[in-house]
Amino acid sequence: MTWWAWMILGAVFLSIELFAVEAQFYLVFLGIAAAVVGLLGLFGVVLPEWGQWLVFTAASLIFFFSFRPMIYSRIRSGGENYPESMSGETLQIVDDLAAGAESRTEYRGSVWTIRNVGDETITGGSRVKVLNVEGLTLHVSAN
Repeated sequence: MTWWAWMILGAVFLSIELFAVEAQFYLVFLGIAAAVVGLLGLFGVVLPEWGQWLVFTAASLIFFFSFRPMIYSRIRSGGENYPESMSGETLQIVDDLAAGAESRTEYRGSVWTIRNVGDETITGGSRVKVLNVEGLTLHVSAN
């Protein structure tokens, strides 16, 4: 096959993986292997057709067994190594927050509602302790 046919085959595999099916990250490596064979042809490495298929097969197997387990586990980890609860963490508030009052603040890249569940007013600029998380509301008290 010509180099551009391998590149098209690689693009087809990648497209099917990304847009059509959930193939658990197998077709990505077939697409990358096809692109490698296409790039070899583009840069002037002349191989007979059986050699191209051999390189494609070998590259696919190497990618499957070398990179797929590591990459797939990171992508599909389901939040491993991420704390399940923010209880006990501290954050800094911007505005004064009276007892029982709510405000909005940015924390961990998201905007949260914070509710002062303590008995005293928390002054702006001070750090508070997260006691509980309820949806997108952080229940906080003075630290």
